[in-house]
Amino acid sequence: MKRELKTLMDGLTFGEGPRWYANKFYFSDFYSHKVYSLDLKGNYEVIVEVPNQPSGLGWMPDGTMLIVSMKDRKLLSFKDDSLKEEADLSEFAGFHCNDMVVDHSGNAYIGNFGFNTYAGEEIKSTNLILVKPGEDPVIAADDLLFPNGTVITSDDKTLIVGETYAARLTAFDKADDGSLTNRRIWADLKVNAEEGLVPLPDGMCLDEEGAIWVASPSTGEVIRVHEGGMISERIPVETNAFACMLGGEDGKTLFICTSNGSGVDPDAALREKSGKIEIVEVDVPGTGRP
Repeated sequence: MKRELKTLMDGLTFGEGPRWYANKFYFSDFYSHKVYSLDLKGNYEVIVEVPNQPSGLGWMPDGTMLIVSMKDRKLLSFKDDSLKEEADLSEFAGFHCNDMVVDHSGNAYIGNFGFNTYAGEEIKSTNLILVKPGEDPVIAADDLLFPNGTVITSDDKTLIVGETYAARLTAFDKADDGSLTNRRIWADLKVNAEEGLVPLPDGMCLDEEGAIWVASPSTGEVIRVHEGGMISERIPVETNAFACMLGGEDGKTLFICTSNGSGVDPDAALREKSGKIEIVEVDVPGTGRP
């Protein structure tokens, strides 16, 4: 089935961290340092500016917004027009922090690059960091290759993280205290690679049938992945897809952050402003977190 993509917003530097929360769509724009809300008519609002580059977004049970500040490796909160530091993640983050998922209790799981991609450093494994409300950061899981997009199932029992440079989705059992155990490969994306093009997972979201929509910048598409690695659908984009989120009134609108760039050239991103939020209607509504 060929699905029709529609551009909802353009002129962005590099969109990431798309979220559907309280009947509104939100996302971060890296190099403009802004967090936006956006409606389905294309009307937008700047929610807050984050000097050291916003990425993953989430919310506490009381509605306080949480924001990953990438370059200084911090978790910030935003409420009543006040931006403040919640946690310093630098002890456990090998380089810039990136995406995040926040569970129903306010526990935040935050990924990071693990190595300096801008300087061409050798790939290194790193940690998924857990910040519980009011507590210091701890390591939730280690030895991950660029932990990126992350989802939590609707029963709050399973967390699945995309390891970008391992081309796989890795699952953990999630306990009530937020700890993660029983690590296993949920989907190896190398298995069903077409013509040598391996999907590298970036931002992702879960649907009600248990499949995960995964943005794959390496193959210029979003893919619908099932446990075990089967890919049931591919939606190509004209440029590169870096993150996606299900939302809208019926939960079937797939929001996709796209851009020409790779996210590692800020000057080009600011110059070209090729970033877009594109939408497409799909068949199964979203569920779980984010």
